[in-house]
Amino acid sequence: MLNGQLKNVAIVFVVTDLARTHRFYSKTLGIPFEVEDFENGYLQARLPGDVELVFLPGDAARGATPQVVFGLARGGIDTMVASLAAAGVELVTPVSEAPGGWSAELKDPDGHILSLYQDGSLPR
Repeated sequence: MLNGQLKNVAIVFVVTDLARTHRFYSKTLGIPFEVEDFENGYLQARLPGDVELVFLPGDAARGATPQVVFGLARGGIDTMVASLAAAGVELVTPVSEAPGGWSAELKDPDGHILSLYQDGSLPR
């Protein structure tokens, strides 16, 4: 169902201290950030293979993050989610507004939560 539709993978971390996280990943690990938006609470780094690391401030239970997010290249998130549900995939969160677009969450067969994300400029 996702064949030809994936454009990237993002690994999203919810962290308690954005500045501390920035120091660790940039200074200790040497990963450069593309986006360092402390005012709006958002850090983003791009790794080889079009993998993004995204850091958002918040309070998440241990084990709830990081979360793997599959970016959709052409949009169509509503159709994609309906197809997955029809195939018996357990949906955790229906298509919902997300920063800059739309997302939905589902579970894989072992109960791991995965997300789909599409940019808001793409057709739903």
